[in-house]
Amino acid sequence: MRKDRRAGSEPEVAEAFGRVVEEGANRLARPWAPLIVTGIVGGVDVGTGVLAYLLVKEATGQTLLAGLAFGVGFVALLLARSELFTENFLVPVTAVAAGHNTVRSLLRLWSVTLAGNLLGGWLVAWLITQGFPDLRRTAIETGTHFATLGVNLRSFTLAVLAGMVITLMTRMQHSTESLGVRLVPSLLFGALLAGGQLFHSVLDSILMFAALTAGRAPFGYLDWLGALGWSVLGNIVGGVGLVTVLRLARVPRELADERSRQR
Repeated sequence: MRKDRRAGSEPEVAEAFGRVVEEGANRLARPWAPLIVTGIVGGVDVGTGVLAYLLVKEATGQTLLAGLAFGVGFVALLLARSELFTENFLVPVTAVAAGHNTVRSLLRLWSVTLAGNLLGGWLVAWLITQGFPDLRRTAIETGTHFATLGVNLRSFTLAVLAGMVITLMTRMQHSTESLGVRLVPSLLFGALLAGGQLFHSVLDSILMFAALTAGRAPFGYLDWLGALGWSVLGNIVGGVGLVTVLRLARVPRELADERSRQR
């Protein structure tokens, strides 16, 4: 019976691999204009989750409850078909490993998506602090937490965990074509990311932007930039190193076959 279950799981893994490769190839081949717009919209979508997070945290003072509310941002990402920088670890990396494009195209995708996420996120952060003055104190408190984590082992491990969590969410969503099922990881992992205060390059940047645009934040944009670089490094280690590479090791035959077809 155990042998049958193992044998039955292999086609499912291979099918998910095929979906990931196809979508990754499409993302890597995306023209400049759609790529830029998709990144900006992704930042706006996550910004809606930040608004929900700040509203609930201001009302309750509870980070975990605020994290549950943040899940709406990841639901928006999924339903609006926008993308987050860290969602582009598993899918395009798998496509590159399968021979569908180059590392240069991967770096182009990462850099443009991250820049777009940050631009869209800054805009929403400004709108939040201007439209909801009562949230400014909470925004400053929350943003300062991430700005002052520092460059150390603790902040790096939080960034690794954040990259791991988001990439695992991506993997789970690509294991099924059911939209209803795919919504579940969006809510659960969004709550884990925000409620656990993991060090995520885009989410925490938007929270820091909210603090900066609120005024009187005890840090500046240079502090944010340092936090961004450190969190990006940790996110890549967690998302690519701990999830993507290990998942690719499960499909060596499919990976080799796909490479041979691209030659």
